[in-house]
Amino acid sequence: MTVMRWMAQIRRWHRWIAPFVLLPLLTSVITGLTYRLARDWGGLSRDQAHWLMSLHEGEWLGPELEPVVVLLNALGVIWMLFTGGGMLLQSWVSALKRWSKGGETAG
Repeated sequence: MTVMRWMAQIRRWHRWIAPFVLLPLLTSVITGLTYRLARDWGGLSRDQAHWLMSLHEGEWLGPELEPVVVLLNALGVIWMLFTGGGMLLQSWVSALKRWSKGGETAG
């Protein structure tokens, strides 16, 4: 399989997996940030803000599924970083090749 076909396949996988990764990661980011701000700036106690941490860590799913949520979030972040980084690198290399040939760069 050529590099271009491999990158096209990675793009398809990235595009297909991204929607499934987005909601859990957004939930984690928003609840983690809100928890920290509510505690530090809002003056809430740990008990008052615990429901945010429960959402953030997936605690509401029970002790069996909580580690699964953490693992899937971590794998989702790693997947999106590596595939997104690979696509970014590919676009930079492509732009550099066009620029070195005297062509216009894509803005």
